[in-house]
Amino acid sequence: MPKVKTNAAAKKRFALTGTGKIKRKHAYHSHILTKKSKKRKRNLDHTTLVDGANEKQVRELLNLR
Repeated sequence: MPKVKTNAAAKKRFALTGTGKIKRKHAYHSHILTKKSKKRKRNLDHTTLVDGANEKQVRELLNLR
């Protein structure tokens, strides 16, 4: 059997926490920042966890089971 490849895009976008949860970055923080408030941009800076509804899909992309 050949090796199972990890999705390269997912590898760049997600990271595992020490407890095995999946971290992600917020969207909408890369361009058109002048019209967004400082508070909104500051809140987009932080990482958050992948929602439970999407966790299975992300784990399959990262070959985590």
